[in-house]
Amino acid sequence: MPSNNLQANGARSGFHYRLRKGFVPLFLLLTEAVFLQCGFYSFSGSLPPHLKTVAVPLFENRTAEFALAEDLTDAVLREFTRDNSLKIGERGSADVLVEGAVLSIEDRAGAFDATEQVEDFKVYLTVQVLCTDQTKRQKLWEERITQWGSFDPNLGPDSRKDGLIEAMAKISQEILNKTVAGW
Repeated sequence: MPSNNLQANGARSGFHYRLRKGFVPLFLLLTEAVFLQCGFYSFSGSLPPHLKTVAVPLFENRTAEFALAEDLTDAVLREFTRDNSLKIGERGSADVLVEGAVLSIEDRAGAFDATEQVEDFKVYLTVQVLCTDQTKRQKLWEERITQWGSFDPNLGPDSRKDGLIEAMAKISQEILNKTVAGW
């Protein structure tokens, strides 16, 4: 009787081996078919082929905060440069134009400690952005964007600047995503 069990187990494992052996080529064939049908995904491939360059003129500053528009414009340009889906171009010849205005900047208490003293602040930055396809002369998107960055007022003015840099980085990332991944 034990030999029959071994033979039965051997027959089963031989069957499973043949099943797996036949499954691997079938799996590879199906995987290849899926990739050939769908292609490979990339953000640069999602842009229309006529959009190759972007221009970001200096943002307008509607606040009393000095150098805010320059810093935000630089942050947006750095984000497009880092991503490299669109090359930076001149306003008159670029395929995409990203224009914006800094509408407001506001410091708000973020968190309080047990004695109800402010532990940190958040600096909120609001911008209005218009993105246009210069080639087809049509609006791609327009939106008011608000983002924030945290800072500790007890660490001095550099801490607030770090909070502004954080808010600008978030806005820049959002502008990039809406421009290159919105397709």
